[in-house]
Amino acid sequence: MYLSLAALFGYLLGSIPFGLLITRAAGLGDVRKIGSGNIGATNVLRTGNKALAALTLLLDALKGAAPVLIAASFWEPFGMVAGFCALLGHLFPVWLGFKGGKGVATYIGVLAALMWQVALIFAAVWIAVAFVMRMSSLAALVAAVVVPIAFFLLGSKDYALLFMAMSFIVVLKHRANISRLLAGTEPRIGSKA
Repeated sequence: MYLSLAALFGYLLGSIPFGLLITRAAGLGDVRKIGSGNIGATNVLRTGNKALAALTLLLDALKGAAPVLIAASFWEPFGMVAGFCALLGHLFPVWLGFKGGKGVATYIGVLAALMWQVALIFAAVWIAVAFVMRMSSLAALVAAVVVPIAFFLLGSKDYALLFMAMSFIVVLKHRANISRLLAGTEPRIGSKA
């Protein structure tokens, strides 16, 4: 019962579509109708409003971290379940017909709440790839592949397995990006809608 509560708690927090709510509140309309059609920070950035994109990134990360920290205060596995379900909530929010974002910011929030040191590794890889290639999706994909490897090298097998599953889901959600990367048509960071 408690695991189910942790899962539901994580899912409901994760399913809050901050990117959509913030852009609507700012009078910018439905962010799903521009750029990639996504509700995440990268697509919010395509509105030209960097502050709203940064706020979306922060809130999407917090909705991953908060359920982990709260549920893990009762028992660590509860935090892992809540974090995984927060990611699912962001990717498949019931409020938006199960059509959500790509999950990168929420993934980072879960990661930071469980082990901030590996979150720093993710951030370093993301920044390096994004700086060189100017592609958010490629940076996220490379960093997501590195995370489970980092956990295995650190001897944290439970976290490694958790993030192997989470990274796999994030990669699947980036299928269209991967196709555009292979075709050489993936938008660069900061490109307008």
